[in-house]
Amino acid sequence: MARIAELIRYPVKGCAGVPVRTATMTPAGIEHDRAFMVVDGAGHFRSQRNHPRMALVRAGISDDGARLRLDTDGSGPVEIGVGPEGPRLEVTLHRQRLTGVDQGAEAAAWLSEVLGAPSRLVRVPADHDRRVGGLTTGTSGFADSTAVLMASLSSLDLLNERILARGAQAVPIDRFRPNVVVSGWTEPHTEDRVRSVRLGGAELGYAKVCIRCAVTTVDQERGVRDGPEPLRTLAGYRRADTGGVSFGAKFAVTRPGPLAVGDEVEVTAWDDPEEGLGERLAAALAG
Repeated sequence: MARIAELIRYPVKGCAGVPVRTATMTPAGIEHDRAFMVVDGAGHFRSQRNHPRMALVRAGISDDGARLRLDTDGSGPVEIGVGPEGPRLEVTLHRQRLTGVDQGAEAAAWLSEVLGAPSRLVRVPADHDRRVGGLTTGTSGFADSTAVLMASLSSLDLLNERILARGAQAVPIDRFRPNVVVSGWTEPHTEDRVRSVRLGGAELGYAKVCIRCAVTTVDQERGVRDGPEPLRTLAGYRRADTGGVSFGAKFAVTRPGPLAVGDEVEVTAWDDPEEGLGERLAAALAG
């Protein structure tokens, strides 16, 4: 039986993940997931692609979402009151123009010092109504696209088997920054074939496979790039016809609700098993 092995939220986009035992799935994903984003002086989002040290920034948010604590080794923590109201900034996320609520000078100064570049922290506004595409459409906060990223341990096992065969080091699941990690699926990449799924009291609909970027080469424990893996090995067997390589699948929330580590992952609809990976990638990316 497939079950939820891990639940992870990322309060600040691009910063360290926070494992949780229980969570509420909102229409925009796990509550408080990617509710905040770091931007530069022009409002462009900052990412581990250019600032791998972001992986070392730990963000803790209060249950009511009113206070955020930022911490990292070597720098004293900062705790600030945050909210969805305040001065607004135009921000850019992968060429998409959105609105962020500026979270003030204290957070900006702390992030600028830690990252070594002028930075500000913004929050999703109360009237945020971002629509994201895919086979199942939905909404999300400051995630790259769809609200929930799911990956299975069997997919990781296959990848690491191939990485080890090349004489390289295996990678942990945190390289892929998933929200939901699934155990119990014997076939690798089963998540690609799921079309609707129930997790506790929440339900998700498949949007697209996840095309991976250079963030997967960042060691999340050290905040540094760590060679070509896993992209080098993925390129040998997970290359998309439209370009890039895939690992994990993205889902939109079709029914909000509570969920917890250990809950059954109940698939309620599958794709056509004869449909090829390249065709699935093309159809998903076209959305």
